[in-house]
Amino acid sequence: MVNSIVLYGLVLLLSSFSFYKDKQKTQAAFVKAWKIFTNLLPDLLAILLFVGLSLSILSPAQISVLLGQDAGFPGIVLSLVIGAIALIPSFVVFPLGATLLENGAGLAQVSALMASLMAVGIMTIPLESRLFGKRFAYVRNLSALMMCLFFSLLVMEVLG
Repeated sequence: MVNSIVLYGLVLLLSSFSFYKDKQKTQAAFVKAWKIFTNLLPDLLAILLFVGLSLSILSPAQISVLLGQDAGFPGIVLSLVIGAIALIPSFVVFPLGATLLENGAGLAQVSALMASLMAVGIMTIPLESRLFGKRFAYVRNLSALMMCLFFSLLVMEVLG
């Protein structure tokens, strides 16, 4: 809460300074920021809806059973599969990981989910195949999946 107040205060202070220095550039920056925000808003709302529905359907105990530390290797595999299939913008991945950790998920399982969300794209293979060729698309995704598995196993071994 204190961090948010400090950050909003800093933004207000710097925006006021910018407005004082050059009114037109500041207005142009706000218009551009608003356009970017409105372009991202549908994706962000869809993700928030998905996370909200998931958290309302799954209790922290169920998340802990499915993706908790005690889930072990099967939980990592489940996280890899979910992450490989889902299409989530990168700016949502880290808050999603934090939410899962707060609700009982294990570090290795969350790292597997986050890594596969960022690196593996089963849903985008057709597009990737058209651009780079089928062989490249499959080899890239398979090697990314293996790296995600290695990374999460390393996290499980080092951090428990």
